Amino acid sequence: MSGLGDRRAFGSMVRQVAPLCLGGNVFGWTADQETSFAVLDAYVAAGGNFIDSANIYSAWVPGNQGGESERILGDWLKARGDASDVIIATKLGMEGGAFRKGLTRDLIRRGVEGSLERLGVDRIDLLYAHEDDAATPLSETMEAFDEVVREGLVEAVAASNYSAARLEESLQVSEQGGYVAFAGLQPHFNLLDRDPEVLAAIDLCDARSLGVAPYFALARGFLAGKYHPGDEIPGTPRAAGVQRDYFNDRGWHMLAAVERIAGERGATAAQVSLAWLMAHPAVTCPIASATSVAQVTELVGAADLVLSDEEFAELDRLGAA
Repeated sequence: MSGLGDRRAFGSMVRQVAPLCLGGNVFGWTADQETSFAVLDAYVAAGGNFIDSANIYSAWVPGNQGGESERILGDWLKARGDASDVIIATKLGMEGGAFRKGLTRDLIRRGVEGSLERLGVDRIDLLYAHEDDAATPLSETMEAFDEVVREGLVEAVAASNYSAARLEESLQVSEQGGYVAFAGLQPHFNLLDRDPEVLAAIDLCDARSLGVAPYFALARGFLAGKYHPGDEIPGTPRAAGVQRDYFNDRGWHMLAAVERIAGERGATAAQVSLAWLMAHPAVTCPIASATSVAQVTELVGAADLVLSDEEFAELDRLGAA
């Protein structure tokens, strides 16, 4: 089966996920409720079934407290009726808005209860630890995750932004304590972002058969071809960070290669960049967000683009430089 109708195993999760996860960080930020509903409907209509959010989305917007994305998702789930085929992932443990940093038993318990209320569901499909909490014993964290899973409040748990060492330690704690174990990892990884610590964590996931769902899959729009040398910098929320991180020789060389391959294949830069992640042997599904139905259509097209071994290797080599 082609497109988003294909399904991939995400670690030990019982249900399988589409090859592209829809990012919910824009809901309540650059996408209002009406736009968010249209994006969600288009993604599901294309065969998608995996949607990512977090309790702090979108606390960085003036006037927001966090939880806005989850509430929009909850309203959409209610309006849609039967959404049993959709897997909603959310995250807790990172500081933002009304939320404190930490993965103590109390913060996990309160975080789960808050997300359940905002999403309007009885069970969270996939719950991520948004970032590591070195101040809390891993035994307390994993036991707390185990409790909410055993109580039926959460189906599966995973990690985000964990180092390889801490991820391995958490897996050992779960095994020794008989607790639920992380099913996967959400790392910051794409053609240009190749932090050695992140690569080590991804290698661990590959060795331990954990799911991997990279965020910032399009390098905040840079790998979608939104920026070019000499162009005026748009006044978008992400532009300053993109300029700081990617406006350099390495970034421009990568973008040129991505756009050349896109032209040769009748595709877009975003589709080539996502297709590379989808073809990566350790990656389950990249995460990408959209603020229009047209963007959803473009992103979905990446699932039908199969890069040649030579194309994959060229992009991989440029990214590793």
